[in-house]
Amino acid sequence: MSFAKAQDLLKLAMMATRRSGVSLDEIMQEFGCVYRTAQRMTEALEGAFPQTETHEGEDRKKRWRMPARHVAALLSPSPEELAALSNGIVQLEQAGMLQEAALARNLDQKVRALVPPEKGTRLAVDEEALLEALGHAARPGPKPAANRDVDMAIYEALKGPFLLRFPYRKRGQTKPVERIVAPHGLLLGVRRYLVARDTAKPPSAPLQHFRVEEIQAAEVLEDSFEFDHGFDIRRHAEKGFGSFENSAEYGDVVWRFSPEAAAHARRFVFHPTQSVEDEPDGSLLVRFKASGLLEMCWHLYAWGTAVEVLQPERLREMVHQSRRSFGAFP
Repeated sequence: MSFAKAQDLLKLAMMATRRSGVSLDEIMQEFGCVYRTAQRMTEALEGAFPQTETHEGEDRKKRWRMPARHVAALLSPSPEELAALSNGIVQLEQAGMLQEAALARNLDQKVRALVPPEKGTRLAVDEEALLEALGHAARPGPKPAANRDVDMAIYEALKGPFLLRFPYRKRGQTKPVERIVAPHGLLLGVRRYLVARDTAKPPSAPLQHFRVEEIQAAEVLEDSFEFDHGFDIRRHAEKGFGSFENSAEYGDVVWRFSPEAAAHARRFVFHPTQSVEDEPDGSLLVRFKASGLLEMCWHLYAWGTAVEVLQPERLREMVHQSRRSFGAFP
């Protein structure tokens, strides 16, 4: 057996340790193979691991399952995996997600405790070299200020889910007003927004966005609630260009990048729903639907005169009032 096939077999064994096991469809999707190859892989799995069991899942498809203890000794983490986990913890901290960073750090300690002593020293040396290289890839620049107590309260409220109470001052208000909200998720970016339903408003009212950095203290209440039916934080996030979303601004967005900037712009994903179109003169059209005109304006400012806003008209006016020419693209 080749080294690559041995790696695939071990990966399949890991998949088979799931509570539901693994099906042929899942094998084909994971390994990008055809049905017959997936069958041969399950035959190899049964040959290498006689403890493998088969059963019929709820979808009436045959599934292969194996107790995790039979493969645990083969699953020592690689230096690349340990370095990625360590780097991920740093990125979570830089994003202000302190609770998630603490949980990831606990996981890191548990994983390292399971590494056999004879492998630990070699892994540590290799990981140190990788982290030194990854350190040069750390993202600099502004980041949200974090309040650990507030972040932990939001985390507990989302996990419950429980209602959350905090004083909040909107723009234009001189004093904060107490809010009791049903938190539905977080939008992360240069600014962080708590997506929540204000319990003082009717159930038909839209979800609101509260700037996390404006919340100085928060209390998790004992009262639970039900998430809005069909709510999905990822689909909700797609309504905005950045972390801000405003239904009144939501609509078609069209940008034209100059021929000189087109190749560079093509390497960007400005929005998950975007489509791009090449123009005869070499320029590039980018289309998507979103809100958050001010965040778009902040980004487009860095492109200077290399970008023209075709839609919406309001964004066009905002951008073209402050156009500047820069010596490089973002």
